[in-house]
Amino acid sequence: ASGPGSRLERPGSSWAEEHGCSPACQSFVASAQPRAPSGERPSLHMPQKDTMRRVVRQSKFRHVFGQAVKNDQCYDDIRVSRVTWDSSFCAVNPRFVAIIIEASGGGAFLVLPLHKTGRIDKSYPTVCGHTGPVLDIDWCPHNDQVIASGSEDCTVMVWQIPENGLTLSLTEPVVILEGHSKRVGIVAWHPTARNVLLSAGCDNAIIIWNVGTGEALINLDDMHSDMIYNVSWNRNGSLICTASKDKKVRVIDPRKQEIIAEKEKAHEGARPMRAIFLADGNVFTTGFSRMSERQLALWNPKNMEEPIALHEMDTSNGVLLPFYDPDTSIIYLCGKGDSSIRYFEITDESPYVHYLNTFSSKEPQRGMGYMPKRGLDVNKCEIARFFKLHERKCEPIIMTVPRKSDLFQDDLYPDTAGPEAALEAEEWFEGRNADPILISLKHGYIPGKNRDLKVVKKNILDSKPTANKKCDLISVPKKTADMAGVQNEAKLDEILKEIKSIKDTICNQDERISKLEQQMAKIAA
Repeated sequence: ASGPGSRLERPGSSWAEEHGCSPACQSFVASAQPRAPSGERPSLHMPQKDTMRRVVRQSKFRHVFGQAVKNDQCYDDIRVSRVTWDSSFCAVNPRFVAIIIEASGGGAFLVLPLHKTGRIDKSYPTVCGHTGPVLDIDWCPHNDQVIASGSEDCTVMVWQIPENGLTLSLTEPVVILEGHSKRVGIVAWHPTARNVLLSAGCDNAIIIWNVGTGEALINLDDMHSDMIYNVSWNRNGSLICTASKDKKVRVIDPRKQEIIAEKEKAHEGARPMRAIFLADGNVFTTGFSRMSERQLALWNPKNMEEPIALHEMDTSNGVLLPFYDPDTSIIYLCGKGDSSIRYFEITDESPYVHYLNTFSSKEPQRGMGYMPKRGLDVNKCEIARFFKLHERKCEPIIMTVPRKSDLFQDDLYPDTAGPEAALEAEEWFEGRNADPILISLKHGYIPGKNRDLKVVKKNILDSKPTANKKCDLISVPKKTADMAGVQNEAKLDEILKEIKSIKDTICNQDERISKLEQQMAKIAA
């Protein structure tokens, strides 16, 4: 093993163990090492000091283990979408799991309360307003009942899910966001500003919306020359990073509409890449080498000439979907079509990306949902929960740090991002930034009551039936709310006039009918 990947090498069988090799492979690697004289440690041509530091590195996450739940806690008999699109097809939060499914005559996804395990009836209600297959879904981080979906029908829709789940199929979104000219494959909510939603389409454009008004406020349509594979916000939502089919990773300031860092051929292979921001501002990427080996890399946006770390993994062709926990600095890599989840710890010590372990199972995964930290069971030292999609079911997988104590483990659960937005949409669009508002998980997370989402369209001539009439106002600025009040009064007068006019018409028709009946009676006599 030579080349850039050798930065993560370790001597003998420990290198093989770290890279998830089978016991036979580990034995072979160990036996292949040159034998050292008694009392000396074999070396792979690395300084002794460097080798030692790698061998003795301690981590409280070294023994994290994954465990699939029992069959009766899975969600069964679900027709998971067969669309050939590299999104995760699943989104979860502390209340619901949403799964994109096969649907005739359009696009649909299931939204199930977390406790609704077991066999899901074929007649279970769905969210089904799109006219083409749904490609991506994302729960709002500030409202556990609001979810956005992007579709092949070129639209983004935002939905309000009833508090206890669906009892009837939902066909009316709160708002339809129209602006893309080709299918929309990516939707991502802003991490700290309320009602700010990003979408990216196959028209190579990124649009940032104010969902509260239904407006597209930023349109980045000239930065990408080819298909966008993924978009990721940084921790405070001031920047985004993108991975594209043109093999470039870009770091973009969306409000200034500037590319502030760019790396050509971040991964030289032709298959799709992924790029995500880490909490410290670095960028983590997954992709393929020219020889079609899967790679992961770590980059500093201030100098993207060379990666901080680059690691070659294996030759599978499934796209590696990265899921990142900023609280523990662990990255979980779930390959589409793989039957394993590999996890790594990111530190500021060489080699920076430290392999921890692999969770393996028999069935390949078609997609994966990742639970936010506030949805985990802190009493069981659960540090991550995945929702693995099979062909016909969804299977939760729980990642746990083994601890004997029943006390709350402060080191595993630092304060984490809560559901309260730090900014309103207008503040963010005006240039303000804010970090997430953190909450303690010491006594577990209890979901509060969510306010309904209401969209107040700026254009009053827009007569599309996109607003859900039952919803209340959410975080719309006071001026807009006052304007809405005036508009509503004017509309009410208009409706009352129309009702009076119809009533008058009915009275006139009643009189006309009675006269005609009298005439008929005379003729009949």
